[in-house]
Amino acid sequence: MPSGKILVAQGGGPTAVINQSLVGVVLEARRHSQVRQIYGARHGVRGIVEEDFVDLTQETAANLERVAATPSSALGSTRDKPDVAYCQAIFKVLQAHEIEYFFYIGGNDSSDTVRIVSEEAHKAGYPLRCVHIPKTIDNDLVGNDHTPGFPSAARFVAQAFAGANLDNAALPGVYVGVVMGRHAGFLTAAAAMGKKFPDDGPHLIYLPERIFVLEAFLADVKAVYARHGRCVIAVSEGIHDAAGTAIVNLLAKDVERDAHGNVQLSGNGALADLLCDEIKAKLNIKRVRGDTFGYLQRSFHGCVSDVDQREAREVGEKAVQFAFSAKRDGSVAIQRTGNYAVDYALLPLDAVAGKTRVMEDEFISDSGTDVTDAFRRYLAPLLGSGMPDAARLRHNPVAKVIGDKKGL
Repeated sequence: MPSGKILVAQGGGPTAVINQSLVGVVLEARRHSQVRQIYGARHGVRGIVEEDFVDLTQETAANLERVAATPSSALGSTRDKPDVAYCQAIFKVLQAHEIEYFFYIGGNDSSDTVRIVSEEAHKAGYPLRCVHIPKTIDNDLVGNDHTPGFPSAARFVAQAFAGANLDNAALPGVYVGVVMGRHAGFLTAAAAMGKKFPDDGPHLIYLPERIFVLEAFLADVKAVYARHGRCVIAVSEGIHDAAGTAIVNLLAKDVERDAHGNVQLSGNGALADLLCDEIKAKLNIKRVRGDTFGYLQRSFHGCVSDVDQREAREVGEKAVQFAFSAKRDGSVAIQRTGNYAVDYALLPLDAVAGKTRVMEDEFISDSGTDVTDAFRRYLAPLLGSGMPDAARLRHNPVAKVIGDKKGL
């Protein structure tokens, strides 16, 4: 007899809208009479293997809506990257609890976890429907026009650089802002969306899709500084040389690594500091400042795209609808239609799992230090309504009095 049990979990880095997807799953599942219990795993796949479940069936709709509007992962998350043995342990727990539907909200690694668990269920002949729900601020899931979490993080980055540009214009110098993005530069490129006037920053944008040459970087900064008397720079944490070595590795004496052995690119501020040191030493510019956005861009509460909220809810709802109607496992994907509208598709898990999307060439300028109008058109509708607008004084000059008499 069917158990009517659903399990949902959240994995990877939190976002401003990931709880919209969670609540989308729960509320949509309640509409289906065959669903009897909805469980949530605390801290992602780790919570599954530890059987750390909560009963979401008992949550009120009103509280779920409040949670949906709250950034970060309400169930908690994990950076665990399951291998086959780990996924086999996940499947054993799902089987023991008679889970019939498994929904996992996350990015690349999460989609691969869903794929392996799905394969284990098929091998065992166990009737488990597995659906991956997209989430990542990096916007690097293949098969998706964009991913939930990215538009809100992009909105934050655009507004943060707009503010940094205003500050830099008032007190001129060089400003370096390092943005998340190990392999894909979408989020760093979003810095361009805060520009209004031709001389606004960021004046230079450096993405992991292009090779970074320190000497060329310094020449670019020197040229912009000579032209404007200041320079605002957006840099992706994943910039690398021609050999693929992260620039922070080349400049730093010691580097940190995470649990997966990946170099800690931006969390410690090293890259911004090192680039600033190079500018000071090589260009002899005294006022040079750097920031590392780090976690700020992921779950910032006051800067959420309404478009992102809506679509994050809908991918959760569509995941449940696909689970009951498509009768196959898969990964939900957002696909753009028309001037700006979206539709949802269920892609095969192996079409998404373990793959990384990077910025398309049409989005990057020929110089490699800016974005194109095609990128601006792509991102503009995702940022949502109510983007702030900066204004300038017209600086109507007043004639000098003392200055005109100095020659007398």
